[in-house]
Amino acid sequence: MKTYYNPDDLAKFGKIGEFGGKDLAKKFFDYYGETFKDGALTEREKSLIALAVAHTMQCPYCIDAYTADTLAKGCTEDEMMEAVHVSAAMAAGVKLVHSVQMINKAKELMM
Repeated sequence: MKTYYNPDDLAKFGKIGEFGGKDLAKKFFDYYGETFKDGALTEREKSLIALAVAHTMQCPYCIDAYTADTLAKGCTEDEMMEAVHVSAAMAAGVKLVHSVQMINKAKELMM
């Protein structure tokens, strides 16, 4: 199935410095790698967070990568789906909380 996003491009991500910005690409990947190491959160927990963010940001490459990564780190299908539901609830909440601004403005204009 042909799509706009080519799954093969995910494997090319590490080569983003080829078009200039080699130093910046290296700094990014160093930072990225350090970020996902065990710390206050485990690598497994960070992978679930990344999977949820990937859905919120709607990045098919990230969804593929972190679906594979969470499975490799022993996450269950239920945990993965729960993480996606958390991201969906947060996205909805972010949208809905801004309705207060609309309500305030509507009340101001109707007075």
